[in-house]
Parts: sequence; structure tokens; C-alpha cells
Amino acid sequence: MTRTLTSVDELMQRVAQGDKAAFSQFYDQTSRLVFSIVLRVLRDRAQSEEVTQDIYLEAWSTAARYESSTASASTWIATIAHRRAIDRVRSSQASRDRDYRIGVRDFGVEFDHVSEEVEISWEFARARRAMAVLTALQREVVSLVYFDGYTQSELAERMQIPISTIKTRLRDGLIRMRAEMTTTA
Repeated sequence: MTRTLTSVDELMQRVAQGDKAAFSQFYDQTSRLVFSIVLRVLRDRAQSEEVTQDIYLEAWSTAARYESSTASASTWIATIAHRRAIDRVRSSQASRDRDYRIGVRDFGVEFDHVSEEVEISWEFARARRAMAVLTALQREVVSLVYFDGYTQSELAERMQIPISTIKTRLRDGLIRMRAEMTTTA
């Protein structure tokens, strides 16, 4: 059986029309990318496989809403993959936090409040020094994303610049901060 290789964008258009064979080809051409994105975020193969399956279920059910003028099909599925992986991390963290709060409430573990405050103060000072090494543009983007809670797309719209510029500034800023914080540890 010979299979014709079709572009991912063309396959996505056919998937939007309910073409199961096109979806199979779409999966074959994008699954390595999707799985690698999810695995890089989750670092757990079993969870990554489960999330990847959810991503393709979502892709099948929302294919009609895909707009090729907004992004390529590869970018679209990669974005879904990254979002779903992050959602899984957040969900797991929320569950751990909830379990922790219940445990703390039930067992009231004692700890040294002074040491805790000193450590928080020290970490805050390290973060402040790391922020100081950033360019003004990087500092602005990092602050708005992490302290004010803007998403990258909201920030791109607010600042009226391409999202790729936001992502670059954020990535470069975080790399510089990490380097600064590891040298001052």
C-alpha cells in the first residue's frame, strides 16, 4: 500500500471535513512532534502518552475551527500540545497543593517561621538582582507575564508587537535570569 505524502496543512483541511484517512496521516506526520513537546513538559512517558491521546481527540473534534490563516497546522497542534501539557502540570500541582493543605491542616507540622522568612527574603533579593540584569524590554515582558498574569498573546496585543517578539524577549530574559541566579546561589 503506497501512501501519498500530503502537507500537514492540506491534511488538516481534509480532517476538518471529517476525513478519517487524512486524520490518520495527520497523526502519522505530527505525533512525534506532539509527543516530544508533551514529554519535555511532563517528563513522564505514561502521562505523556495519555495527554497526547487527549490532544488528538481534541484535534479531531475541533478541526473545523482550525484557521490556516492564523497558523500552520503543525503550529496549531504544537500549541494545543503545549497547552494540554501545561494544564496537566497545573492540575497535578493543584492536586498536590490540595493534599498538602489538608495534610498541614490535619497534622500541623511545626517549622521555624524566622528561617522561612529569611529564606524568602533571600530568594526575593536574588530574583530582584536577576531582574536587574535584564534589558528594560525583557524586564517589562517578564514582569507582565509572571507578576501581572498576562498571557503571551494578551501581551502581544497590548503592546502591539508580534507574539514571536514577546516569546523571544521572555525566553531570553528567563535565560539571563537563570544564569544570574545560578551564579549568585
